[in-house]
Amino acid sequence: MSEEKKPEGKEGLTPENPEVKSELAQVEAEVQEGESKVVGAANGAEASKTTPEVPVANEEASQEPTPTAATDAAAERAAARAARQAARAAATPTGEPASAETPSVTPADATDDDKAAKAQAAAEARAARASARAAKPDSAEPAAPKEPSPNQPLLDRLVEILKSDVGEDAVVEAFINEKDAHRPYVIIHSSRWPEAAVIMKNHEELRCDYLRNLSGVDQETHLEVAYHLLSLTHNREYCVKVKTDREQSIIPSVASVWPTADWNEREAYDLLGINFPGHPNLQRIMMPDDWVGHPLRKDYEPLDPEV
Repeated sequence: MSEEKKPEGKEGLTPENPEVKSELAQVEAEVQEGESKVVGAANGAEASKTTPEVPVANEEASQEPTPTAATDAAAERAAARAARQAARAAATPTGEPASAETPSVTPADATDDDKAAKAQAAAEARAARASARAAKPDSAEPAAPKEPSPNQPLLDRLVEILKSDVGEDAVVEAFINEKDAHRPYVIIHSSRWPEAAVIMKNHEELRCDYLRNLSGVDQETHLEVAYHLLSLTHNREYCVKVKTDREQSIIPSVASVWPTADWNEREAYDLLGINFPGHPNLQRIMMPDDWVGHPLRKDYEPLDPEV
């Protein structure tokens, strides 16, 4: 018997070759694994769409919806994600081995799905809140009227005293500062301030005998000085503000009424350039006498930026 001749050409391409058998077995295993993933994803999508039946104890219980609106929304989103994953998996033909370099579902795809699901959930929450606001009945009771400040009588009496004893034009504005412990605030015209200061200190109902603090403020459109007054006799506190022009900043001094104003007015003069006529010694108190400008003004530009 004559020996069979092996086909010419490249060796190792016959099915009997062990290496070829190993490669074929590996390809078949990958095909089976791809098919099982596709079937599992499809089954998961169908299972998530199906709401499990819940046994009921009686007819009344069966009429009540078991899942809440939030559960339904979550189930629908989960089903949508599973369906998208199944669709991507099904895009790979099952008759050919799936490539290891192109898996049906990648971690990046899963991350994108999570982000999309979170964005959708946030949009649904916003829509629910908007619907709740729109569904608010027009017949809702209006908000209760705001209660008057407990210090409103003190403010009213202060304004009445100043207008009667100083002048109708003495008080420019009056209000209660709720953020400052409901402190009564009055804005007094600068030309009326010396008389008003004497009245606030000596009037029997006011007795503002202590000036706790005096501070200058640059409001960009104007300058102003705030005086925090305390009545040690009646244990009451008031705040007085006096405004002045930026170009000609003049507020009469009250150092003769409250000695505390002496150095405080010098500080406002030094750092903001507010002039206090009637002050006994109006000189700079912090900056050198030859210093140019006033550092606390918002438009201040130093001659030497390194200083």
